[in-house]
Amino acid sequence: MTADTMQTFGFPPGYFIIRSIASNRLLDVTNDDVEDGTEIVLWPEKDSSLVESRRSPEANNQVFFIDPSGALCARSSGHAIDIEDDRLVLRHRRPVSLPFPNKYSHPLPRFFYDTKSGEITVQFEYDPTYPPTPQATGAWRNKTYVLASIPMRKPRTIIDDASEFLTSAVTAPLSLFGLASPKPTPEEVYRSDIDIGEDEVVEEERGEEAEVDDSPEDIRKVRMLALVDKEISDKTLGEKARNRRRWQVAPLRTVNARTGA
Repeated sequence: MTADTMQTFGFPPGYFIIRSIASNRLLDVTNDDVEDGTEIVLWPEKDSSLVESRRSPEANNQVFFIDPSGALCARSSGHAIDIEDDRLVLRHRRPVSLPFPNKYSHPLPRFFYDTKSGEITVQFEYDPTYPPTPQATGAWRNKTYVLASIPMRKPRTIIDDASEFLTSAVTAPLSLFGLASPKPTPEEVYRSDIDIGEDEVVEEERGEEAEVDDSPEDIRKVRMLALVDKEISDKTLGEKARNRRRWQVAPLRTVNARTGA
């Protein structure tokens, strides 16, 4: 690893955009806000040009850079990116407050980009849950923290509900005579009344149905996954799940690649 690579932690020097392979959306500061705690999400690309002079300033909230300490920063505000309850958020630098570290005041996480795997990992100096009292086990140190996009299903419609009702009405009587299996389908399990959001599904338990990403909404969420055994997790991943952990980082150029102007 060269000195230049170490200084940028795998990211290109200067400004760059970060694209989710799974959703083809860019990392984006919500509403171009500058307030502390503003969530970083995925949003459709605002400007396709990678040449600085051709880009709209309104697209700067989709541009990031890595500082010398390894902190990922938003260009539009200059603030760093922190992890709060597994979400990416803007974070102002804060003064030390005791007991240190705590949720309010702590060292910013470092971000690393692996150009081969396309994964972005996060490294912490302290337990990212910042418990009131230090944990003796230090189990958090053995986890691998990886960024992933979260799929979003389209809302259920009246037609969906009616179709499910009719299917249940026909299947239930038949099951009394052993003519139909009462076992729920993956779709029924996924669409059950249990109020679990897409970003709350345990990665290892996310089935094929939960990988469907067909919502018409522009926004998608980003979450940090805490993997107890990344090697085993990688072996069990399907292609869709793997792509949700893959990112394309593209640097912005000061000149046109073809003309040099």
